[in-house]
Amino acid sequence: MDTVTLTFGVVLFLVFLALAFDFMNGFHDAANSIATVVSTGVLKPHHAVAFAAFFNFVAFFVFPLKVAAMVGKGIIDPSIIDHYVVFGALVGAISWNFITWYFGIPSSSSHALIGGLVGAALMKAGVGSLKWAGLGKTVAFILVSPMLGFLFGSILMLIVGWIFFRFAQRRVDKYFRKAQLVSAALYSLGHGGNDAQKTAGIIWMLLIAATAANPHVLPKWMQAHPDHLPSWIVITCYIVIGLGTMFGGWRIVKTMGQKITKLKPVGGFCAETGGAMTLFLATSLGIPVSTTHTITGAIVGVGATRRVSAVRWGVAGGIVWAWILTIPASALIAAIFWMIGTAFL
Repeated sequence: MDTVTLTFGVVLFLVFLALAFDFMNGFHDAANSIATVVSTGVLKPHHAVAFAAFFNFVAFFVFPLKVAAMVGKGIIDPSIIDHYVVFGALVGAISWNFITWYFGIPSSSSHALIGGLVGAALMKAGVGSLKWAGLGKTVAFILVSPMLGFLFGSILMLIVGWIFFRFAQRRVDKYFRKAQLVSAALYSLGHGGNDAQKTAGIIWMLLIAATAANPHVLPKWMQAHPDHLPSWIVITCYIVIGLGTMFGGWRIVKTMGQKITKLKPVGGFCAETGGAMTLFLATSLGIPVSTTHTITGAIVGVGATRRVSAVRWGVAGGIVWAWILTIPASALIAAIFWMIGTAFL
């Protein structure tokens, strides 16, 4: 890291930029946690976002910090990280998130961040700067997480359908309106546990690099080392993603909740529970996955158990195209802003 250009002000600016991404992550991905519970009428929108935000934060007490370690040290070579790389990565991710939010496309904040890291790292140090083991797992889960969501969601829907086959629809809806509060809480836990840690990993890598380059730039409480993630970083990231969720992403809620397939409370329960199972598994393995991909796969799985035509495949196909474009698009934006950063930061 260039000790001439690095100042405390630059580091502080990048920490706040990372927290802005974290906030937007919660804002952008709020639909993943609340779309089904709002669209089925179980909770009013503002009650739903407060509910989801609370469980986003509670995830701090539930999950180990494996995802933060993967983002901080497992995607690109830590030795090439400097404030230019972090700047390019964050602006690339934030820009793509804003574009997709504006058009109501439920893309992945997680993969936008990974794409940003890749684009900035390639500009600085080329292909050799990428850590293929961690990157390969993350890219593989672009397909694996929605497939698992689809599988868990559809299996749960079939099981529930078999158990409640003889029950009247009104009675089933009554049961699952209450059960959906549990499934929404579980999904919000998984969302907070996986997504807040990604921003924590970015801030950690920045502070590690700044401390190694010139520890006198930072006050002692901000200094960081590769073997310890300061708890203040993690707590702050969980609070900020919860605040982002509080504000909600209403454009995307409509797409996720009703445009892909029509959901009843029982379908919402199965989709959220199937998605939560996938997120819990990925977070325990330390793999940064897309909560958007996961819940979309689960919703499609639930809809497909009724009949294939219950899923609006044109809408789902448009979402898949956004998934495919996210990493290269955010990488390209990050590469451009890496160059801008080297000129002005």
